[in-house]
Amino acid sequence: MTPPFLVLGLETSCDETAAAVVRLDVAGRAEVVSSVVASQVADHAPYGGVVPEVAARAHVELIEPVARRALADAGVTLARIDGIAATAGPGLVGAVMVGLSFAKGLALAGGKPLIAVNHLEGHALSARLEADLPYPFLLLLVSGGHCQLLEVAGVGACRRLGTTIDDAAGEAFDKIAKSLGLPYPGGPALERLAEGGDADRYPLPRALLGRAGCDFSFSGLKTAAARLAEGAVSEVDKRDLAAAVQGAIARQLAERAERAMAHYAARHEVRHFRFVVAGGVAANGAVRARLRALASAHGFSFTAPPLRYCTDNAAMIALAGAERLAAGFRDGLDAVARPRWPLDAQAAISSPTHVPGRKGAKA
Repeated sequence: MTPPFLVLGLETSCDETAAAVVRLDVAGRAEVVSSVVASQVADHAPYGGVVPEVAARAHVELIEPVARRALADAGVTLARIDGIAATAGPGLVGAVMVGLSFAKGLALAGGKPLIAVNHLEGHALSARLEADLPYPFLLLLVSGGHCQLLEVAGVGACRRLGTTIDDAAGEAFDKIAKSLGLPYPGGPALERLAEGGDADRYPLPRALLGRAGCDFSFSGLKTAAARLAEGAVSEVDKRDLAAAVQGAIARQLAERAERAMAHYAARHEVRHFRFVVAGGVAANGAVRARLRALASAHGFSFTAPPLRYCTDNAAMIALAGAERLAAGFRDGLDAVARPRWPLDAQAAISSPTHVPGRKGAKA
């Protein structure tokens, strides 16, 4: 298919049920015609984190009305839609199955192409929703469950430079926030608490300093902060620790991104170097400010999605689906839901971060 066309996107990878309609024009520019997100925060807050079964059941109840509203807000019927895109992984597999199965039903009933989208590719392209961002670019994808540095040459063409060997930055934010007694979701709550705090008061470990490459590690930081939280009894203590944690996470992201920038600049002969940060943690103001300054210092432009497209949403899924459809990709009704789905499959096979066997909690 060749643009212009409309794509309906569906997102159910975790605890947001979302649908959106995106128009891709003849020049490859995207316009978000509608975007609807139904959050499940209230459902999971009593448990202090996402409960997979609760999430899947909520998606079952919400997916049809959310999709119907996205079409209504866009002023179109299903007949006007040219393709159906849905997250097929990675994520909570029961939750992913809900959106993907619903998309298959729509595609079958309406005679529309189905595009099974990698949720991470949706985040990777999210900065292109409201910005003139040509390929290629260097990407820091930093979300609740993922932390990666990637070269993005186009849709379906991502090369991994580094990834987390244990916890992701978003996990560290959420789990440390929980140890401080903050409500779910922990990341935004910790950022609010950190305002005005003394980030230098609490020393925190700097992971993998002597290790080559661009990999991340946040498990040591998480453990150290949890122990310090046990002695943080006053509001001043908690505020200073929150500021220290936020600063330590931003510092590690910047240190690894700086290495990636040097590697990227050495490999590419382009006129403009572009650095993109995407994912839920990209909404953190301190992280954005540090990465923006780093990009400027090394001659890279800086782009991040608007805050509403940093967290999980269907507009990014619709965009990824639209670009894949324009490139000639489409999927059959036998597309499977995947709990794990690396963007760079070759790197995941040749250099896995986790191998089979009893290697710990993340095995």
